[in-house]
Amino acid sequence: MKIAIVGAGIGGLSAAVGLQKAGAQVTVFERAAEVRAGGSGLSVFANGLRALQSLGLGPQFAAITDKKAESFAAGQRRPDGRWIARLPTDSVGELRIVDRADLHRILLDALDEGTVRTNAFVTSASIAGTVTVGPGPQENFDLVIGADGLNSQVRETIKSGIGPRYSGYSSWRGITERPVDLDGAAGETVGRGLRFGIAPLKDERVYWFAVANMPQHASFADEKAAVRDLFSSWHAPIAELIATTPSDRIRRTAISDLATPLATYHRGRVVLLGDAAHAMTPNLGQGGGQALEDAATLTALLAPVIADSSGPVSPADSVSSAGTSTSAGGVDVQLRRYDRLRKRRSQSIAAKSRILGAVFQMQSPFLSGIRDAIFSAAPAKVTAAQAASVQKWHPPSA
Repeated sequence: MKIAIVGAGIGGLSAAVGLQKAGAQVTVFERAAEVRAGGSGLSVFANGLRALQSLGLGPQFAAITDKKAESFAAGQRRPDGRWIARLPTDSVGELRIVDRADLHRILLDALDEGTVRTNAFVTSASIAGTVTVGPGPQENFDLVIGADGLNSQVRETIKSGIGPRYSGYSSWRGITERPVDLDGAAGETVGRGLRFGIAPLKDERVYWFAVANMPQHASFADEKAAVRDLFSSWHAPIAELIATTPSDRIRRTAISDLATPLATYHRGRVVLLGDAAHAMTPNLGQGGGQALEDAATLTALLAPVIADSSGPVSPADSVSSAGTSTSAGGVDVQLRRYDRLRKRRSQSIAAKSRILGAVFQMQSPFLSGIRDAIFSAAPAKVTAAQAASVQKWHPPSA
């Protein structure tokens, strides 16, 4: 079974690993000259861990992370450092923070040599399973997976004209070049229209992010100076985190999600995963987790179809009594199931993340004060239940 994956991000590479292990002939098309991750961290909660384990990547991932969340106080604080609310440790105990570059490395190492084709810009895909790379000829596949992000080209095959929607705020991200003492605390500090997040990495360096309300196309002559000016008066060690991050490793991103939820994630022999299907704001830390869930779900559902394959999946083939033969019907049945399993959950999380972002980015002193009071008054068991509901996921059986 020949599968094309468009995009070599976390979701695309994870799907490639799972489907290749299942026996598919996988080609990953990446438009960039090289596969590399941005210089930032990634939060992987319990659901993401289960997805990685189901893809056979549990040991590799464990080697690049540790259980710091179990020993750190986390939650929301005021700019002066006073706690607004603390998260129960058992609600984030399985959280792992990873350098995206390390995660990309273990994903690439798990793939056969030559799986990823760089400088390969897919300009179009068809529901028949063809892709066109640049000005070249069409290439035929049994399945095309669009993992090409927020501005997905493959998504046009499913539904044209749906693109990103700016949230009203942008985020700087960075990783310190040396260890910084966090004094046993992590989490987010929330102000008025401003927010700062802190997450320790395995090697004692720190991943941080800073969020500010601004026009989508705001411009700064010096990004590091801009974030320093906004946050240097906030509690320690925020100023130190900014100071110990090289200027060329601080990147700002306009935070956007998908303007309109898709009615379906697949059409014909094209299916979407990750941001291409359900781009979301990062306020719940679930963008990467949902992409990993997508990859693990596709792998679990398609593995028996791939295992039964003895050649190309022809539309002339018929469905087996089990519904998982090498037939077009077998693939289509599983793609419809993927759509049912993934659409409701991922779109619900995207909606919750957008609402949470709007609450955190309140600029009014009055409204932000009410927000802080509500968070302070919320019982710990309610906070834990909300966190658990997002992380409650297991890969499906085939």
